[in-house]
Amino acid sequence: MNRFIRTAVCAVAVTGLTFGVGACEATEAAKDEAVDQVDKSIDEKYEVTYEVTGKSVESIEFAGGKGTAMDPKMESVKKPTLPWKKTVTLRGIMPPAVSPIGFENTADLTCKVVYKGETIKEAKGEKALLGCIAVSPIVK
Repeated sequence: MNRFIRTAVCAVAVTGLTFGVGACEATEAAKDEAVDQVDKSIDEKYEVTYEVTGKSVESIEFAGGKGTAMDPKMESVKKPTLPWKKTVTLRGIMPPAVSPIGFENTADLTCKVVYKGETIKEAKGEKALLGCIAVSPIVK
C-alpha cells in the first residue's frame, strides 16, 4: 500500500511541476508578446549619442537600432579610437545602451548616453567592463 501511495504522490507532484513550468513559459511568452505590441504601437523614432572616454578599450558594444525592444541586436566596434562618439536612431521603447569592454582595468573610463543634448545615463569607473543602459526617453 505504501508503494502505491508514494507512486501516486510522485505522479501528482510531477504533473503539478509540469503544469507549473508550462504556465511560467506561457506567462513569459505572453509578456514578450505584450512588450512587442507596445513597441509596435509606439513607433516613434529618436536619436541618442553614445560617448566613451578613457583608455585601453578593446571594443564597444552598443544598441544601433536593429532588432526589437525585447531582443535588440547589438553592434560592435573593435579597437576604437578614444574619445569615441556615435549617434544612432532607435525606435519605440528600445533602450539605448553602450558598453566599453577592455582586457584590463582602465583608469577614468566613462560611458554616456546623450538625448537632445542632455545626459540621460552616465557611468564612470575603472572596471574592464562598464555599461550605460537607459530607459527609452520617449516613454518618460
